[in-house]
Amino acid sequence: MKKIIFVGDSTVQTYAENEATRGWGQILPLYFGPKVECKNTAVGGRSTKTFMSEGRWKKVLDAKPDVIFIQFGHNDSHAKDKPESTDAATDYKEYLEKYVSEGKAAGAKIILVTSMHRRHFDANGKMKDILKPYAETMRAVAKATNTPLIDLHSRSRELLEKLGEAGSEDLFCSATDRTHFSKKGATVMAEFIVDAIQKDIPELKPYLKDSK
Repeated sequence: MKKIIFVGDSTVQTYAENEATRGWGQILPLYFGPKVECKNTAVGGRSTKTFMSEGRWKKVLDAKPDVIFIQFGHNDSHAKDKPESTDAATDYKEYLEKYVSEGKAAGAKIILVTSMHRRHFDANGKMKDILKPYAETMRAVAKATNTPLIDLHSRSRELLEKLGEAGSEDLFCSATDRTHFSKKGATVMAEFIVDAIQKDIPELKPYLKDSK
């Protein structure tokens, strides 16, 4: 049995069935076969800093997972006076490096996932790239540590710009919420992850349903 744990924020977490919101960590387990046990430890409002400082990361390591998916950025990007805030070039980078090194030392395969775009468009129909510094840092850490990366930041940008502001509304949980996904949107994000596994993470591919 392969044990997989998801670590992240509200765009990853699990929601009640009667809620309109879904995180990709709630949907992705549906794509794995019976030899996989998935646990979603993602919690809304958390950043690389607070997920660790609250002792949540230690609990993840204590569970001895085989694989850990990690996505942070949305809350790290909050105003500097917020307790969850980190700077993309300094402490966000340092926290990511710590997640990678500690996870690998515990025997887990780490997979970094860049944060998907918020649904904010400029006058030309292009995404306002609020999370760009965090995505760039995560890509750099992944490269420097030889850690697999799934780039939801790039994939979500391509999709949202293709659909446009009106056409992408149903991917999100409400017309006014531009961060959190509907079931449809979270499913699309989960399918992007499955696609990346099939292409770039061969050791996980056999655990997917209908894997060839």
